[in-house]
Amino acid sequence: MAEAEVATKTDKMSVFPNISLRLEVADYLKGVFLNKELLASIGHQEAERNFQMLLTCLSHPPSYTCVRASVHLAPQSEIRRKLGEELKKQTCGWEEEEELEIVPHPSVPDVLLIPVVGPRRVQQLGSEAEVVVGAQCGHAVLRGADVFAPGILSCPKHMKAGDVVSVFSDVEGKCTRGAFSFHGLKIFVGNGLAEKDRGGIFGTGETVRGVGVRMTEPLYRSPSFDGVLPHLAFLQNLPSVVVGHVLGPRPGERVLDMCAAPGGKTCHIAALMEDRGEVVALDKIRNKMEPIRRNAEMLQLRSVTAFCFNSTKVVSDESHRGAEGPPFPPESFDRVLLDAPCSGLGQRPNMSSTWSLKEVCSYAPLQRSLLRAAVRALKRGGVLVYSTCTVTLSENEEQVAWALRTFPGLTLLPQEPRVGVEGMPGAGLSLEQLGLLQRFRPELSWEATAATPLASRADGDTIGFFIAKFQKN
Repeated sequence: MAEAEVATKTDKMSVFPNISLRLEVADYLKGVFLNKELLASIGHQEAERNFQMLLTCLSHPPSYTCVRASVHLAPQSEIRRKLGEELKKQTCGWEEEEELEIVPHPSVPDVLLIPVVGPRRVQQLGSEAEVVVGAQCGHAVLRGADVFAPGILSCPKHMKAGDVVSVFSDVEGKCTRGAFSFHGLKIFVGNGLAEKDRGGIFGTGETVRGVGVRMTEPLYRSPSFDGVLPHLAFLQNLPSVVVGHVLGPRPGERVLDMCAAPGGKTCHIAALMEDRGEVVALDKIRNKMEPIRRNAEMLQLRSVTAFCFNSTKVVSDESHRGAEGPPFPPESFDRVLLDAPCSGLGQRPNMSSTWSLKEVCSYAPLQRSLLRAAVRALKRGGVLVYSTCTVTLSENEEQVAWALRTFPGLTLLPQEPRVGVEGMPGAGLSLEQLGLLQRFRPELSWEATAATPLASRADGDTIGFFIAKFQKN
């Protein structure tokens, strides 16, 4: 096997094809990123270039791994030291230029950044050694994970534990589970060692647990966090950590997290409050309750209470409302986080989306119902933070414009820390209003070179994300 090398900046641009979208969705997004207001601001050439860059970077992983340190349990410096000790156990076989680095974020005090090495030049093996995994599993491999057995769709007929294999991601979801080979659209994500025989993966008739392929030569090199300091180091995208700080919860307050699962932001809010006060976490899907409670318990947070409830109905004027749980009386909460269900078009890496335009556009009405409920639940003088992990105008800036028109008592507030860029023109908001919003646009900084400081790269080369902060007057 050829020695793996780090690819050049030019190689980075062509490792994977652009994200695959339905034509109607691609045309819709192009209209978003080439809207009249934006063209008047930056011109057609730059707008077109940014849109094409977005399609490219969405199919690639960010250039760093973000870890939220549980600084309510231990100092950041101690967590950084312990994390380094644990992760070094994985890196003994890394190349010299791939030495592990853990860097504190300069403006987000509970964030540690770990550079991702890649894309690396890794030689593919022959077709007789191909393992095909599902798209979600492939995306996880690109962010440092090993291949767990349930994610394997296809493997060689005579594969044995200890075999060296090449791992491919099934981009379009067309590989049949249990196949010996697959000739559809697939993307190479690296080489590894099989941990199980083929019969141990497909022959039992039951779901098999554990690692199926241990990645030894991944295309993108990043440490695995499986079982690593789970109570001290929480994997979370940088914008998702920024949201908690923007909300700014204080000890003794009552805070509502309206769409809380799996509980990462909920627990961050409780930690920022020093576990003093109350954080009410809601989600309407019952089997998502346990991860919220489990995360709160693991992080030793007692101020979190979780309920299975539809947040559009969180407020009730009726006398039969819940004595302890939802629904609640109007104006019950000092702060409200609405991390809204959305089309998720900012998630990375994502090589393909089969959604129709109708599906992409289906979230805006639900988001407005949730915003109405959020405003009713919020006390006067309280703070509402609205966020999504998508890149459309209709779910971001247009929702802000709608909220300001619909609720005259709402005003936009400045955000701290400011890690992203201003909001995107196209929804009729003023320059001052756009400046109060925070958008994470990976397409604007994805070409940053290795010479760019890590924190600067990390601030831009993230998932697509949006944050708005309101006050109810």
